[in-house]
Amino acid sequence: MAYDVLVIGSGPGGYPAAIRASQLGFKVAIIEKESLGGICLNWGCIPTKALLKSAQVNNYFKHADAYGLKAEKIEADFNAIIKRSRGVAEKMSKGVQFLMKKNKIDVIMGTATLKTKSQVEIIAADGSKQTLDAKFIVIATGGRSRVLPNIPQDGKKIIGYREAMVLPEQPKSMLVVGSGAIGTEFAFFYNSIGTKVTIVEFADRVVPVEDADISKELEKQFKKQGIEIYTSASVESVDTSGAGTKSTVKKQDGSTFTIEADIVLSAAGVVANVENIGLETLGIKTEKGKIIVDKYQQTNIAGVYAIGDCTPHQALAHKASKEGINAAEHMAYSEKKLAHQPEGIDYNNVPGCTYCEPEISSVGMTEAQAKEAGYELKVGKFPFIASGKATAAGATDGFVKVIYDAKYGELLGAHMIGLNVTDMIAEAVVARKLETTGHEILNAIHPHPTMSEAFKEATAVAYGEATDI
Repeated sequence: MAYDVLVIGSGPGGYPAAIRASQLGFKVAIIEKESLGGICLNWGCIPTKALLKSAQVNNYFKHADAYGLKAEKIEADFNAIIKRSRGVAEKMSKGVQFLMKKNKIDVIMGTATLKTKSQVEIIAADGSKQTLDAKFIVIATGGRSRVLPNIPQDGKKIIGYREAMVLPEQPKSMLVVGSGAIGTEFAFFYNSIGTKVTIVEFADRVVPVEDADISKELEKQFKKQGIEIYTSASVESVDTSGAGTKSTVKKQDGSTFTIEADIVLSAAGVVANVENIGLETLGIKTEKGKIIVDKYQQTNIAGVYAIGDCTPHQALAHKASKEGINAAEHMAYSEKKLAHQPEGIDYNNVPGCTYCEPEISSVGMTEAQAKEAGYELKVGKFPFIASGKATAAGATDGFVKVIYDAKYGELLGAHMIGLNVTDMIAEAVVARKLETTGHEILNAIHPHPTMSEAFKEATAVAYGEATDI
């Protein structure tokens, strides 16, 4: 059977690519080996947020007296929390099924292998094979948990993020290796429901990709919550011979110590799914385990595109979605179905969000990066303890930090930690996209009382015009 577009993978990059291609008049099929929605909807973004919401509600109950309420005998039902999370994931996956039908996209279940630049072989679960032809192919195979050689995952005592979402019972203790988004989110979740959590981070601070002030604040808040943290340290080996695990941890000075825990969660990032899909057959170029693409997501083989976690830059769902849409629009432009080429993505303006408590969000340069780039800066920080809305909500931890170029007023970066800041970062993304200056932010009236006005207040601090701090 022949199609205009074949999309391999139905994650947050793949299914938007398929939908946009269909909207542009292409005959489209999407190939998925497991569940529609990919890792994000089934084992990542969505079900983890369901777990974190349960943790947040549990924390509200634990501190009900702070709101003038009484809540007694509150306890976390681990199996019920897991069941709710899986239910949310299943519902969202069914939503993708509906979208495929609505947009007249054929769904083909199986494992895909590239045979030529216009031909894909699919092996179904029962072993049957079929070959499909297409004018365009989109590789959206995503990524998986990175396995560290000295911490081999067995799926039981040493686990990755997938197993962390469906453990048969709540562990009494957990060692989390890595403090990126995955590590910090699971550390918060398990700690909040009563598991003793320890984090070991190789870098000299937690969430090392964030601004240093954000790292410092998160470490303070996590320690306040009872999470033990070791930075500038590495897990050298894990002994699983006993009932639990014994991990040998090496500090920067070379000394070692042992951490005992029921479970070790390896959260050292993700690795691209690029093996055994036919890249070598076509001569598709890769570098450092990622598929190399141009600004339109096209590989070195004309007509073959790649998007999402199997390509360079951030491993983020929203980045993958935009790449998928761009790829579809470039195909349409090349076929004269669209009058304009898609605009290439500015990877310096892709927001990052971490959904632990307190939440973290950021976009653009950190203060250190801006200084290294040679900018003269205006930096403003507004603490939520000075926010009326945050005080009323009982969520005064954290702050908003903004970084402006002193010469032209360009917003170089924004960094937030606190309640609901993942919903606030979009203002900074749009401001940067529109090349808005600090003076324009100050003259844009923000609603009061809201958490979002902290962005304007931080800008006022940067320009020496603060009236609320």
